Amino acid sequence: QVQLVESGGGLVQAGGSLRLSCAASVRTFSSYAMSWFRQAPGKEREFVAAVSWSGGSTYYADSVKGRFTISRNNAKNTVSLQMNSLKPEDTAVYYCAADGRIVGWADVVSGSFEYDYWGQGTQVTVSS
Repeated sequence: QVQLVESGGGLVQAGGSLRLSCAASVRTFSSYAMSWFRQAPGKEREFVAAVSWSGGSTYYADSVKGRFTISRNNAKNTVSLQMNSLKPEDTAVYYCAADGRIVGWADVVSGSFEYDYWGQGTQVTVSS
């Protein structure tokens, strides 16, 4: 069973930065595709960013491109999301997701990929 624990959320003013982290309890972290999603009140959960198994490839939602950076540390079983130039519309619960199936990167970034494992989420609130 994979457990994902997010941390780093909080309250920040518009234009500020936050760094989210997700710690995974798995034996072969490098075999898991990792992503961040978010869900704002009254809205559906949406994709934010994905990072490939080695960390060499990344993919972002248009709404965060240029402001957010996803990265992973396979030695520490962690994935991070550096969020800069935050906007009030970034306010949401942010979730870490992992999937260990043998798939291609094109599948992961297809927009319809469904992850097997999810964290409990961490709240990010951006005030105007």
